[in-house]
Amino acid sequence: MFDLTGKIALITGATGAIGGAIARTLHKMGVTLAVSGTRVDNLENLALELKERVHLFSCNLSLSAAVEELVPNIERVCGSVSILVNNAGITRDSLLMRMPDESWQDVITVDLEAPFRLMRAVSKNMIKERWGRIINISSIVGAVGNPGQTNYAAAKSALFGLSKSAAAELAARNITVNCVAPGFIESPMVEKIPAVHREYMEKSIPMARVGKPEEIAAAVGFLASAEASYITGHTLHVNGGMAMI
Repeated sequence: MFDLTGKIALITGATGAIGGAIARTLHKMGVTLAVSGTRVDNLENLALELKERVHLFSCNLSLSAAVEELVPNIERVCGSVSILVNNAGITRDSLLMRMPDESWQDVITVDLEAPFRLMRAVSKNMIKERWGRIINISSIVGAVGNPGQTNYAAAKSALFGLSKSAAAELAARNITVNCVAPGFIESPMVEKIPAVHREYMEKSIPMARVGKPEEIAAAVGFLASAEASYITGHTLHVNGGMAMI
């Protein structure tokens, strides 16, 4: 069950807490990993931990030329990508009336345009091979909004529509396209939240705790599996009941 031996997965943002957990989960399922990120030291540490079936690809997703080169580079080293996890994302928070154009564009470029470009690139071989899994990591913010994050919410919400349209186009070729939308998840960013604010935040979650990166990774592992072959165009919300959608 949940055996993906022989599959090749591209995971962006693999240097973060969620990305690293996704990499570990898919690796346990037998996947050969192509992990991407901007922090090379973190990528190297992940490779040392997993020891085998891991290939590192440094890529700055804010540069369209680098994004366009990523999949061909992976194909030359590993073969065709059969699982794409668009996990990388950035924030540039600001109130709407004060948000500079650059903060808007930076987030749209990394959080929306890069996933689109990578989906377009991997879909060609997935169509030929008549098998593929595309999983876009969105956010609870994309579903319910959040003050100070109009750029991030717009990008993460757009992933829902992008995934649904792609799912409709690719379904006949045995390719599924889904989203996972995390709520508040343990990460260095969440750890920096002052205790009083974190306590208030946790009280707003019915399960009364922040989620773990491994819980997001488990959702990704399921959607990547053969057992999820009849699920497409879906958003799996993993948020402890914070938003019951």
